[in-house]
Amino acid sequence: MKVKKTYAVFGLGRYGTAVARELVENGMEVIAVDARQKIVNDAAAYLPVCKCADVTNPEVISRLGIRNIDTVIICMASNLESSVMAVTLCKEAGVKTVIAKCANELQQKILLRVGADQVVFPENESGIRLAKNLVSSGFIDMISLSKDVSVVEINVKDEWLGKNLIELNLRKKYGFNVIAVKKEETVSVNINPEQPLDADTTLIVIANIAKLGKLK
Repeated sequence: MKVKKTYAVFGLGRYGTAVARELVENGMEVIAVDARQKIVNDAAAYLPVCKCADVTNPEVISRLGIRNIDTVIICMASNLESSVMAVTLCKEAGVKTVIAKCANELQQKILLRVGADQVVFPENESGIRLAKNLVSSGFIDMISLSKDVSVVEINVKDEWLGKNLIELNLRKKYGFNVIAVKKEETVSVNINPEQPLDADTTLIVIANIAKLGKLK
């Protein structure tokens, strides 16, 4: 049985709340944390585990058990100092993946330098989209076209290597429509269905969201 991933969201502004709620609605285990008691009280109505705490304090990080969390999303771009401290403490605690929200390119450089594994710009990456990408393991990126349909980038799975799209028949098996093939930074919509797939290939498909779980 596949072990469910765990997440922590630091900062419950609009972006952090959107991330946390989407993760919870997708059945993920989430610890939501904010330093403002009123925000925490309000969020407790829809986030099962919601704590009021200062995540720049090493003792708090230890007490919350952050070292056991798979992915921490830090959504405190308005306070760079706090974001830097939270990133540092999470990486020191052994968190595998730390994602930080930033306000500009300078913040991005700083957060990456102190150990963030990924930095997102809220104007380019909505909280809901980030959460969908996190829960859709095996997918590189996902852009929602509607409530039910998304464009998804998928790495070629090991069992697909050396086979072509005709042999795989992904539409019949998964309900996916391959619309482009990507190699490095080159995207081609002129697809040769008889070309064997290799590890450097990424498939861009249109898929029904409800069927994405078949690839997990």
